[in-house]
Amino acid sequence: MSEASVAVHADAELLAQAVAARLVVKLLDAQAERGQASVVLTGGRIAAAVYRAVAALPARDAVDWSRVDVWWGDERFLPAGDPERNETQARAALLDVVPLDPARVHAMPAADDPAGADPEEAAARYAAELAVAARPGTAELPHFDVLMLGVGEDGHIASVFPEHPVHYESRPVSAVRGSPKPPPVRTTLTIPAINTAEEVWLVASGADKARAVGMALAGAGPVQVPAAGVRGVSRTLWLLDRAAAADVPARLRSLR
Repeated sequence: MSEASVAVHADAELLAQAVAARLVVKLLDAQAERGQASVVLTGGRIAAAVYRAVAALPARDAVDWSRVDVWWGDERFLPAGDPERNETQARAALLDVVPLDPARVHAMPAADDPAGADPEEAAARYAAELAVAARPGTAELPHFDVLMLGVGEDGHIASVFPEHPVHYESRPVSAVRGSPKPPPVRTTLTIPAINTAEEVWLVASGADKARAVGMALAGAGPVQVPAAGVRGVSRTLWLLDRAAAADVPARLRSLR
C-alpha cells in the first residue's frame, strides 16, 4: 500500500477546481493506458463542488465519457431520486451533463428498488454487480482507477463510522444499520474493497474537518478514525483546503 501525501489549497473553491482538474487528467491517463477508466464517487458538499467544477472544465470534453465506469463508495438507503442520495447529487452536478453510457453508471440500489427493500440484499446485489465487472483473475472487484472519499467530522469515510461493526466486514459491500449520522440505514464499500483502488483521494474542506484529518495523518487507530485506515495501491492523496489542514504537521503539507 502507498504512503499518504498531502496537497493543501487556499480555500474550498480552489480545492474543488484542483480536484476536478486532477480527476479529468486521471481519467484521460487511464483511458490512454487501458482504453477505459473507472471512478468511485462520494457525496457531500465538497464532492458536489468538485463535480460542478468538472462539468465547467473545457477539458472535460477530452474524456471519452462513454468509456468511463462510475461506481459509488456508499449510499444512503433512500428512494431513488431522493435529494439526500449521493447518486442524485452526482447526477445533478455532473453525470447528467456528460455523455456517459447509462449501462456503465452503477448506482447502489435504492430503498424502493423493485428487486427489494432490504439493505442486506441491496448490498449483496451491488457486490454481485461489482463481481460481474471484476478484473480478470479476481473474484469480486473491478479495477478502480481512482476512488474518492469525503472525510467526516468524526473521521468516517464512505459509511464506515468510528467503532461501528462494519469496520470489521471482509465482504466488499455491507449494509449499515444504526449510522450515527442520518439516515440510519446505508450501504457501503468496506475498507478491504476501498483499499483495492489504484488511487484513493481523501477530499476535505472546512475547519470542522481539521481535527479528524490531523488525527488520521498522525497515525490514529483506524477503528477509532476510519480515514486513517484507507490506502490506495499506488497512491493515497489527501486533498485539503487550509482550514481542513490546520492540524496537519507542516512537514506533510504541499501548499498550492
